[in-house]
Amino acid sequence: MDLKTLDQQVSVSEELSLESIPVLADAGVEILVCNRPELEGEDLSSFAELEQAAKNAGMMFIAIPFSRGQMQPAHSEAFVEVLNSGKRVHAFCRTGNRSCSLWAAARCIQGADKRALQVAAQQAGYDISGVLVTY
Repeated sequence: MDLKTLDQQVSVSEELSLESIPVLADAGVEILVCNRPELEGEDLSSFAELEQAAKNAGMMFIAIPFSRGQMQPAHSEAFVEVLNSGKRVHAFCRTGNRSCSLWAAARCIQGADKRALQVAAQQAGYDISGVLVTY
């Protein structure tokens, strides 16, 4: 797992193995957010499997799925609700890009500085310029 920290509350990564979920819990993650659709790939864990692994590790599991290029305001607003919990969050998708974009959109809604968001995303290896134009 290539964990990328975006801010003090949020980290992102590519698709998780079920075995990596307890590692995240041990690192202080309280909410696990999946941003890829349930049937995006045959080799991926189901939402039910991810939710059970998260529950077993003492974490909450939330699915905010969307396909590449299909992020909508409702997805961002749902992630704002997760962020408003104040809990440590780890979001993931196939590559981490959708999760980073969702984080940026949600932080824009919360009034974060766009330049700071762009720097954080770039340091993590992601390009959020399209999100920043939208929000």
